[in-house]
Amino acid sequence: MADGSRPSQSVIVVAVERGQPDAVLLQASALANDLRCSLICAHVDMGRYPVEEHDDGSVVSLPIDPDLPELDEGAFDPELAAHIEAVLGREPVPYTLRVLAGDPARALGRLAEAVNARLIVVGTHRTGLRRGVRDFFNGSVAVHLAHRQHRPVVVVPLSPVADGARLPWE
Repeated sequence: MADGSRPSQSVIVVAVERGQPDAVLLQASALANDLRCSLICAHVDMGRYPVEEHDDGSVVSLPIDPDLPELDEGAFDPELAAHIEAVLGREPVPYTLRVLAGDPARALGRLAEAVNARLIVVGTHRTGLRRGVRDFFNGSVAVHLAHRQHRPVVVVPLSPVADGARLPWE
């Protein structure tokens, strides 16, 4: 993990999740380098809800299902952390890891506000019927962010459709 020795105090928040293509991290890193920012790689655990928020954007959370055991609350997924290190370890941009809880758009927006982020980077999702149905009912994180906070939202396309081709939901 990079050490945070960059002189700038500005940050970019990038949403990360397991199985996410490396393009999201690499594009966020390139933007952060161009803007002389550091990165906060934020993973939102939707199986937990926040009960306390700190000034630095970190949260104390509890599982939504009260029958689930209290796992390492606040611990970043070690496999995801290792993957992020493999992708960003040689990049010149310092980064930190942050675990959030609850609704992804709200959690990312609150974190960005708390750290006064320059912008938020998210990836689109791969196409597919299951993803399309979920996004139809829940809406996309990028759309929710764009409507609920004032920071720019950069959306990294992961499965672009050729010009003139039908979109997956058409």
